[in-house]
Amino acid sequence: MSSFQKYVVEEQGRFNNYAIEPKMYVDESQQFGFNKYSELLNGRLAMMGFISLLGFEALTGQGLISWLTNL
Repeated sequence: MSSFQKYVVEEQGRFNNYAIEPKMYVDESQQFGFNKYSELLNGRLAMMGFISLLGFEALTGQGLISWLTNL
């Protein structure tokens, strides 16, 4: 069977489109530092922090630093 063939013909001559499973790729090497996943996670966490800071300022009427100094 060639690598470009997308189906399998069964013993009775029927086509079976679902018989070929995709090859799985698992990268088991540990990555440290600036890689795609860590940058994506860092960006998402920064966006969540910024939105929560905006919500905090909208609810309290003052910024985070002024709120902390008035405790």
